[in-house]
Amino acid sequence: MTDMLSQEEIDALLGGGTAGISESPASLLTDEEADAIGEIGNISMGTAATTLFTLLNKKVTITTPKVSETTMDVLSKEFEDPSVLINIVYKMGIEGVNFLILHEKDVKIITDLMMGGDGTNVSSELNDLHLSAISEAMNQMIGSSSTSLSEMLGKKIDISPPEAYHDKISELDYTQFGVSKTDKVVKIAFRMTVGDLIDSEIMQVLPVDVAKQMVATIIKGKSEPEPAPAPVAEKAPPKAEAPKQQEAPAPQYYYEEERPKSNFSAEKVNAVPLQFENFDGNSSQMYYNNDIELIRDVPLEITVELGRTSKKINEILDFGVGTVIELDRLVGEPLIVLANGKRIAKGEVVVVDENYGIRITDIIIPKRITE
Repeated sequence: MTDMLSQEEIDALLGGGTAGISESPASLLTDEEADAIGEIGNISMGTAATTLFTLLNKKVTITTPKVSETTMDVLSKEFEDPSVLINIVYKMGIEGVNFLILHEKDVKIITDLMMGGDGTNVSSELNDLHLSAISEAMNQMIGSSSTSLSEMLGKKIDISPPEAYHDKISELDYTQFGVSKTDKVVKIAFRMTVGDLIDSEIMQVLPVDVAKQMVATIIKGKSEPEPAPAPVAEKAPPKAEAPKQQEAPAPQYYYEEERPKSNFSAEKVNAVPLQFENFDGNSSQMYYNNDIELIRDVPLEITVELGRTSKKINEILDFGVGTVIELDRLVGEPLIVLANGKRIAKGEVVVVDENYGIRITDIIIPKRITE
């Protein structure tokens, strides 16, 4: 047995042969395009994080994205199931599909926070309510990021309502979106944290042609040369002149009839101090126009307020036939009568010919503040 290398192995090491060497697939994006996509994703997801913070009332952080090329077949094997895929279609300004992929546990936490929970109710299975809530959250997030994208590209960007899918990514039929599993796509991976509840990965997936549409305007703007400044005509150097002896300024004399005159007239003006009318003594006698006939035909909506309360969304979802809602008003306490939303009286409930009525017990008179 010898330790010497064969000629074939030497050629492979020196690049003269292809034995044992596998070529990597050519990239469809240039380095400049990949950097532009990362810049767009960074700004867009920054705006989306602000929107998600408003929805969840929790601190949301989305880190700088990592851009790479892959296929849906490879991606489905990398991303752990179970997961949720949200399909959003660009309709105006950019045309094509846009996928967002989130872990199922993250979706449960986000939807629980949206429905008034504390983010810990993640034991139940995902249902249509969860998918509807996460679709609305993604709609607002991508809607706000589309606004930022519109400002960057200088054209209006419009999206379709999102559709959420809970199927396994590896078993999902992507031909319904116009994408096959073997087509090259651009993966933009973000690290997302929500308070101390979520520290996970959210993924945006774009077909290559959609990604190129996004960066086309930015790349074009960077590649156009700036207009050269207009040439400035050089001034001829001044001719040398013989130095002149500086003469002292001649003295100026004014005769009486030539002295400058003032523009102001010398006429006398009678000034009288301004007198303001005193309204203090007449304030109690001032009235508005008493011609009430002008507004007698104006209709007013009379409302009787029985009571009020506030409930969270998850409590309202539990409402059913026979549910009792407790109000903030005690039994026997006067009810409030409102005219066009303004309180005018108090009263009590009575029955008039099998109909409810209200008997006025007190008129609310607004107090005018006087000093």
